[in-house]
Amino acid sequence: MFESMGLLLAAAGVWFWMDSLKTREIGIAAARAACVAEHLQLLDETVAVAAIRFARNAEGRLTFRRTYGFEYSDTGNNRRRGYVTLVGREVVMLYTGPRLVAETPTLH
Repeated sequence: MFESMGLLLAAAGVWFWMDSLKTREIGIAAARAACVAEHLQLLDETVAVAAIRFARNAEGRLTFRRTYGFEYSDTGNNRRRGYVTLVGREVVMLYTGPRLVAETPTLH
């Protein structure tokens, strides 16, 4: 009985690890696509886990809500922080933060 519980716990751990790797790859792809679309440079080409919680997906099933942080640069010599949140394997939010936009003065 004790050995089967240990085996079941190990199998659940392996499943969670594999699922987290796949979800992380989706997060990296979403961050990369957002950086390309907004003309930003994704630094380190990776994301890091910021939070893992339980959440309900669109069908109402209990799943994991994972938030990953990443760093990007808008000028080439600074580091800014962004976040991508996934519920299950679906991207539900991507935040790249506010950026300063320099306007050129118009002469009248």
